[in-house]
Amino acid sequence: MAHRAFLIGLFVLGLRPGLAAEDTATLRVGGAVLDLRFVGDAGADVRQAALDWTTRAAKAVTVYYGQFPVPRVRIDFEVGRRPGSGRTWGEDVPHIRIGLGRNLAAGALDVDGNDWVLTHEMVHLALPSVEEEHHWIEEGLATYIEPIARVRAGELPAARVWGDMLEGMPKGEPQPGDRGLDRTPTWGRTYWGGAMFCLLADVRIREATGNRAGLETALRGVLKAGGSIRVDWPLTRVLDLGDQAVGVAVLRPLYEQMHLDSNPVDLDGLWRRLGVARHGRQVTLDDTAPLAAVRRSIMAP
Repeated sequence: MAHRAFLIGLFVLGLRPGLAAEDTATLRVGGAVLDLRFVGDAGADVRQAALDWTTRAAKAVTVYYGQFPVPRVRIDFEVGRRPGSGRTWGEDVPHIRIGLGRNLAAGALDVDGNDWVLTHEMVHLALPSVEEEHHWIEEGLATYIEPIARVRAGELPAARVWGDMLEGMPKGEPQPGDRGLDRTPTWGRTYWGGAMFCLLADVRIREATGNRAGLETALRGVLKAGGSIRVDWPLTRVLDLGDQAVGVAVLRPLYEQMHLDSNPVDLDGLWRRLGVARHGRQVTLDDTAPLAAVRRSIMAP
């Protein structure tokens, strides 16, 4: 299994100014250094649960990108802040801030059902900071990649994630007054509209390359070229580098189609081609569908 390649270690750092020794720790995952700080009275169980959560999230992101996106990151856990809330900043050493509740048990993290948040925030590390009008690509990538990375890391079943997409993707469709992804900064268009762009790109790349490449191939190419949250790049540069990495022009043409376009996406047709359907409360995956192989490869480690 790929996970055997991970070198994961934990050790407590020396004192930082104003902090007790137990308030800081360091994780090493896939060669990257994750500096953790606990703000507030975490307690031993909360602290251990947060360490385990961080390790799982970092492993999932590393599985997807083939590496952890940055060589070092600082993560502040704010105990007592709204559980599951998170934010990421790009600096020379990027910084993630996460809220933690106090009702945790060692080995079983439950931040009000928001255990996806840390993986979501870590995905932000793998994209250059882009102009404000393109915030949808930052949140769209994190919304789309987070559950896929966790499926690949063995945390989630694929059927559950496809079910979540069935429910969530329509929220990204244009509403009356829509002016395209770049000019419609609503919650639905930013998160789910961006995720819909990513799904379409992933499927089109796999169709065009005979399933030899996917969206992760493009994003790994961007990372290899130095494109992480530590730099500010035009979105067009990111898209062009991604297209170069996969060897087909998908990302830039799809952006030109959707960034000012208010036409809806035929999601029902896409689900039929992928073989994804819901029957009552059950999600079914049809392996005889035209794009069943594409669907499987999206989630495959």
